[in-house]
Amino acid sequence: MMKQKLFEFYKGKKILITGHTGFKGSWLSYWLYLLGADVYGYALESETDSLFRKLCLDDLVKSHIYDIRDKNEISEYVNDIKPDMVFHLAAQALVRRSYDEPHLTFETNVIGSLNLLEAIRKCDSVRSLVYITSDKCYWNSEWVWGYREIDPLGGADPYSASKASAEHVFKSYYLSYFKDRKSFACGSTRAGNVIGGGDYSENRIVPDIIKALEKNESIILRHPHATRPWQHVLDPLNGYITLGKHLYENPHAYNGEAWNFGPTNQSIKTVLQLTETLVENWSDFDKAKIETDQSKNQPYESTLLHLSIDKAQTLLGWSPSYQFYDAVSQTGDWYKKVLMGEDASRTTEAQIKSFMDFSNAK
Repeated sequence: MMKQKLFEFYKGKKILITGHTGFKGSWLSYWLYLLGADVYGYALESETDSLFRKLCLDDLVKSHIYDIRDKNEISEYVNDIKPDMVFHLAAQALVRRSYDEPHLTFETNVIGSLNLLEAIRKCDSVRSLVYITSDKCYWNSEWVWGYREIDPLGGADPYSASKASAEHVFKSYYLSYFKDRKSFACGSTRAGNVIGGGDYSENRIVPDIIKALEKNESIILRHPHATRPWQHVLDPLNGYITLGKHLYENPHAYNGEAWNFGPTNQSIKTVLQLTETLVENWSDFDKAKIETDQSKNQPYESTLLHLSIDKAQTLLGWSPSYQFYDAVSQTGDWYKKVLMGEDASRTTEAQIKSFMDFSNAK
């Protein structure tokens, strides 16, 4: 019943999602649209082959295509639409791209976030802000236990450092401007390695596997023994909408705090285990060849990273609904159905409704 009330809460709410044309942003936009929210989006143009376009989201949400690095544009847009709630997902979200384009990465993830916070500071309509960063904002000491929200932030690569910096900007705005603001609350969030249907990004493991399976080519892995906290995209999004409702209704409880929305320890698997499981679920390709990229001078990537989710479980009543094999199965099924000609909107809506039913039944 409590989870059903969560989903009913969003009907009629005016929601701004930055980064709504991206992978996670598209899933969140479509989910909130299905829940009856009045969804607005601010982001760069989507790629030609993207979930945003496959879902025809341009017809379902009020989309403003612009760069979040333009402080005047984002400020004017927030002031014009006067949203009730904001979910901030706009980012340069790829680790490997951050090595090639560090300036873009820091500008988007730090200055872009600053621009949004400043726009919200000047807009009294906003009741809650869910500020999404990344699990990679933690200084990674490669230890075996999960990172807690109070652990040190930092990054050895441009992407991770930009996300840690974005967290510091958020905290400074909370302490300087938002702490005593009436009828307003904010929180920052960190999720694990998100997988799911509709991800077409370059140099990401699941899209790379799917492309190789489609073409009947070898699957090339860069770091097969690196472990990651794999989770289906709907689980952290469920955390975001849970937190958004909590901040809206209880602005004096946990305002300005950070939250981890990762999977359980059971879902911490190697890149090779993820690949083998996805291939097994792709029955027509059970003999796919898996190889390791032997090229030298690969950019640094952490080999061990996962999150402690005790805080969100205890204080928000949130917990991941899908385990590792559920997440992989749902991901593989999405791509198979869409590649076989099923409408992406139908597949995505069915998975969202199945997730809500499963979550309500827990």
